[in-house]
Parts: sequence; structure tokens; C-alpha cells
Amino acid sequence: MSEIIRVLFLDRDGTINEDAGTYITSREQFRLIERAGEAIALARDAGFRIVVVTNQAGIARGITTTEEVEDLNRYLNELLSGWNTAYDHCYYCPSHPNYPNPLYDRFNACRKPETGMVERAIGDFLAEGLVVDRSGSFFIGDKMVDVECGLRAGLRPVLVRTGHNEERLCLERGILPEYVADDLYRAVTGHILV
Repeated sequence: MSEIIRVLFLDRDGTINEDAGTYITSREQFRLIERAGEAIALARDAGFRIVVVTNQAGIARGITTTEEVEDLNRYLNELLSGWNTAYDHCYYCPSHPNYPNPLYDRFNACRKPETGMVERAIGDFLAEGLVVDRSGSFFIGDKMVDVECGLRAGLRPVLVRTGHNEERLCLERGILPEYVADDLYRAVTGHILV
């Protein structure tokens, strides 16, 4: 019989690590937002699986490479080990509709707000015998596309004010999260684990 799990789907840049305003291409540029590591550890200790889902259009734009993105994703887990935690899976989307590239265009359905990365994660968990409880799982991000992706995937969206803080844009467009928090730590401790 399959085990039912709850998942915290997390945007990366602007949610877990500081958004530098440009594409992050090196470990030197990659800095965790204050208490983000602690927040992930608390959620994991409470039984959540952790999945990172990140648009990385800098690849299609020629600003960064798949190798650099994958190295930064590995580095994130190295940093998280300082809190004795880690993510379970990490997915990134290299494509961008304004920068057609035959290598990456096939991934257009994964670019948030599309739900391709979430569905892939759910499928990968299922292959492990784990069924994701969507109604008990959350999607946390700093942009409207994160909120919209969470809504489309049947998850519970939470917007954080770090990074791009698109709270006003969400209100204007009527794409509403169920909760808005100052940062990932407050999202986890003030809403998800309450």
C-alpha cells in the first residue's frame, strides 16, 4: 500500500536564497535568506518532503549553463546540511518563450506558472510508492507565477515578501495565495506548521 505524504514545493531564487537581481551563476553569489535553512529543517522535521522548483531561463538566454544551475542546486543542499536537512528533489526549467532554443523549447510546459515540474515531482514520488496529498501540500514562492502554479496544481499557495514580493500584482490579477508571509521562516512557523 502506498504511503501518503505532504510536500513543501519551494521556489528557489527570492524564496530560499537572495535574489541578486540578475541570474545567479556562481556559489559566491548564492546566499540563503535569513532563517531559510531553519525553516526547511522545521518543515522536514514535521514530516514534509521538500521539493525545489525553479525557472532558470538564464540557460535559454545564454547567461548561465545547465552545469552552473546544477552546481548551485547541489550547493544549496550542502548549505542545508548545516541544519541537518536537505531537499528531496530539485527541478528546474531552462526554457523561455522569448528566447527560442531547440535544446530547451521542449520544456516549455514546465515553466511556471505551468505545472510540469510539480507533476514530474508527484510522478517521481509515485514511482517511490509515495502519494502526494495535494490538499495538504504547499507551494511557496515570491512571484505571482508561483502562486498561480500552486493553484493550478491543486496545492496551497503561499507568497513570501522576499525577492520580488509580487503581493500587489497578485491582488491586481486576482491570483490570490492563501497566506502572505514576510519570509520563508514566517511562512513555515506562522502558517504551515500552525
